[in-house]
Amino acid sequence: MSIDQAQLSQPSRARRLKAETEEIHDRLDRSIMAAASFTSLEGYARFLRVQYLFHRDIAALYEDAGLQALFPGLAQRQRLALIEADLADLESPLPEGEGALSFAPGEVVDMPTALGWLYVAEGSNMGAALLRKEAAKLGLSDDRGARHLAPTPEGPAAHWRAFTAMLDAVPLSAEEEGRAVAGARAAFARVQSHADACLG
Repeated sequence: MSIDQAQLSQPSRARRLKAETEEIHDRLDRSIMAAASFTSLEGYARFLRVQYLFHRDIAALYEDAGLQALFPGLAQRQRLALIEADLADLESPLPEGEGALSFAPGEVVDMPTALGWLYVAEGSNMGAALLRKEAAKLGLSDDRGARHLAPTPEGPAAHWRAFTAMLDAVPLSAEEEGRAVAGARAAFARVQSHADACLG
């Protein structure tokens, strides 16, 4: 897939990715809310399992030296350990994923594709503030059960702006832009597959 010049004229890569993934993103959001993920601890535990499987899929990206060079502080953005702690707080076992990881440790990463996946992973932080409030209604907090939803010290908006500034600064060809879009779509599809499996 390649991106034409009209698409490249849009303001930023992050905004282009948002526009190109809007439909699949909306479908995923509807799936999570339809599953009543925040009406009971059991429902929330199922949501955590979706989060765990996706962040396990992409853990290798946060450890990739090439991506760390493009995104200083990338390793500190990883939330897998927080999700594991949240599951432990709920005394819920770690789920078993189906098939291979999306990104295996030590494998060569296609950088444009990885940008799309990271866009999806980091973008979920922006919705975490609302989900954090819903989790609080279940008696969960930044210290128990909802650690991975806790905001960073600078706040979610500033955290996201810092990421998108680095994302937009990576030079890509039109063909590579297409791979970034394909990566973001694949990431949303992967989360959807986990949601379908875990949420019912």
